[in-house]
Amino acid sequence: MAAAGMPLPLLMTTTTVMMMAAKLLLIQSAEAGEPPYSCGPRSPSVAQGHAFCDARLPAARRAADLVSRLTAAEKVAQLGDEAGGVPRLGVPPYKWWSEGLHGLSYWGHGMHFDGTVRAITSFPQVLLTAAAFDDDLWFRIGQAIGREARALYNLGQAEGLTIWSPNVNIYRDPRWGRGQETPGEDPTTASKYAVAFVKGLQGSSSTALQTSACCKHATAYDLEDWNSVARYNFNAKVTAQDLADTFNPPFKSCVVDGRATCIMCAYTGINGVPACANSDLLSKTVRAEWGLDGYVSSDCDAVAIMRDAQRYAPTPEDTVAVAIKAGLDLNCGTYTQEHGMAALQQGKMTEKDVDRALTNLFAVRVRLGHFDGDPRSNAVYGHLGAADVCTQAHKDLALEAAQDGIVLLKNDAGILPLDRTKVASAAVIGPNANDPAALNGNYFGPPCETTTPLQGVQRYVNGVRFLAGCDSPACGFAATGQAVALASSSDYVILFMGLSQDQEKEGLDRTSLLLPGKQQSLITAVASAAKRPVILVLLTGGPVDVTFAKNNPKIGAILWAGYPGQAGGLAIAKVLFGDHNPSGRLPVTWYPEEFTRIPMTDMRMRANPATGYPGRSYRFYQGNPVYKFGYGLSYSKFSRRLVSGAAKRPGRPNRNLLAGVIPKPAADGGESYHVEEIGEEGCGQLKFPAEVEVHNHGPMDGKHSVLMFVRWPNATTGVSRPASQLVGFSSQHLKVGEKASVKMEINPCEHLSRAREDGKKVIDRGSHFLMVGEDDDQWEISFEA
Repeated sequence: MAAAGMPLPLLMTTTTVMMMAAKLLLIQSAEAGEPPYSCGPRSPSVAQGHAFCDARLPAARRAADLVSRLTAAEKVAQLGDEAGGVPRLGVPPYKWWSEGLHGLSYWGHGMHFDGTVRAITSFPQVLLTAAAFDDDLWFRIGQAIGREARALYNLGQAEGLTIWSPNVNIYRDPRWGRGQETPGEDPTTASKYAVAFVKGLQGSSSTALQTSACCKHATAYDLEDWNSVARYNFNAKVTAQDLADTFNPPFKSCVVDGRATCIMCAYTGINGVPACANSDLLSKTVRAEWGLDGYVSSDCDAVAIMRDAQRYAPTPEDTVAVAIKAGLDLNCGTYTQEHGMAALQQGKMTEKDVDRALTNLFAVRVRLGHFDGDPRSNAVYGHLGAADVCTQAHKDLALEAAQDGIVLLKNDAGILPLDRTKVASAAVIGPNANDPAALNGNYFGPPCETTTPLQGVQRYVNGVRFLAGCDSPACGFAATGQAVALASSSDYVILFMGLSQDQEKEGLDRTSLLLPGKQQSLITAVASAAKRPVILVLLTGGPVDVTFAKNNPKIGAILWAGYPGQAGGLAIAKVLFGDHNPSGRLPVTWYPEEFTRIPMTDMRMRANPATGYPGRSYRFYQGNPVYKFGYGLSYSKFSRRLVSGAAKRPGRPNRNLLAGVIPKPAADGGESYHVEEIGEEGCGQLKFPAEVEVHNHGPMDGKHSVLMFVRWPNATTGVSRPASQLVGFSSQHLKVGEKASVKMEINPCEHLSRAREDGKKVIDRGSHFLMVGEDDDQWEISFEA
């Protein structure tokens, strides 16, 4: 309260005035829909002379200067995803949590769609995009999402540019509700996806980040809620071998090759230690070994869960301290902000520990341009605005991604493609036929436009009659009689069946791999009544056991269309009617229902024949899949042939390099060379090119993805080696009759090595075989000193 007769301004300190000015600036910016910013001409003058506003200095130095000027309380206020502002320094509040999995999302706190921009481009869910096996496509999608995020930020519709995507966890178990978000079960595919998407999202500028990408959720996380075991209290027992060759490679690629600026740690415990308290993972591996130049975030409320569900630390203060000291920089949630000061006061952690975390955080914000003045004056990204969202190019890209991902699983007697001139009438049946929500998957935002499968078919055929057939994808009730009547009176029948977010999503794993409810009986009845074999289109995230449809001659064609995004209905129709030649290949094994007898909690990848454990993924599974990883048909016949330029065989590894490395006995037979002893330089010199000639024999132009695998001659005798391992892939569009050469670089230390039980990488002495298909020629690569 002011003293009587004393003018109020005379009682105010300079700091108070500046704080009020800063607050007023932030309020005015928010009311005007402008992005808040620091260090520009309109920010408080107190900030102008400080090093954190000097754009000539390195990001880490600028961040450290800002951190040094904060009080302990101000520091702790920065440790949550909704970070407090520092008005006296002109630092606005910041919201770290935004999502961009396959388009900007409603999820998170950092973006809103109630301003100038009310819709964004909604791309297919990731698993379908992965089926294209095209890293250039993945890069362009990441790039488009990053541009739209920066545009929203420039318009004042985003309070953050830190995008918590991509999800590069390995899709280990087909029941996992979040498998739809991932690039699939293969570590090579997930690694290449991670690099391409991160580079696109973060932008190509060497001086500024377009957005910051965050690869999640490290590591060995793929269980939501199974048989009363929840992700919040699950302790994943994982071998060093499986960590090294299955779960960790995508995260390593994110950091080392993609230069991602964030890694998110998972909820789960790893061999008894919560991921977000695991110093071996966060500090030793991610930070020191891989060289993360960025920050480590927890999954949301993971720090609180360490205390409340996992009982890992005795008190909230101990919990916060163990996470920060292990290498965590940011907690999604408020737990660290609530208990951080007490942890400092009790000596559980030091202010130096907090400074380290905050320097990592603010360095990323510096690289995003948050301390360079008005973001709209940014030389690289300041021009982006409403006109850069939902552009025609982005819409076309969403259609391209959906088309290229769709997998043709069955096409008996060439029923597809349909000739639109000969389709007098068509019955479209199924709960996923005309539901826009069926296109989205999870982590979606408001799409620019939407075409459902029914609308897509109606663009090609006038006489379309529609029946949902089920009350929902759960199909507790089926209108079988009506569906049979409709099918029997139509020339062609197209069924749009599958799953929805009521069967698979974050927090919800499946218990069965069969189609839900009465879907199977409905499909079978319709197929029996139809005049000719029906077409079954499956909209699902994860795989389903459709053995009944695969073996039923009255079901002529099966397509898997994932959750295909805003253009999904048009993409499906283009494939059905031959305006697009399908080229997608499955990025995950489709298992039979009997696989569900295996506990989701069993993390082992490798099979154990002695106990009947079948193993997981195409690399180790010893059962009979419904459809194999990499499977996918085309309307054309493609052939592949391994060549190597003028030579008939690829160049053999340099004998002199290996001569200095002594092969050592391998535990499961033979001898092997240790990759760490070959060294980085030696590994670089071992690389050689592999070339594949691809030929489109017709009858349609189309795209073909070449998948190259390595196998070992004794793969079946030792449990430590995969049956085969994808080492590379490349997509090529070919006209009818055209041949093309597809080149890939083979790095033996990466591609031909395997992980021992202790996690160390070795190259087996002797023969390795490269192949591009089960029936194609193989190259023998021999490693001998």
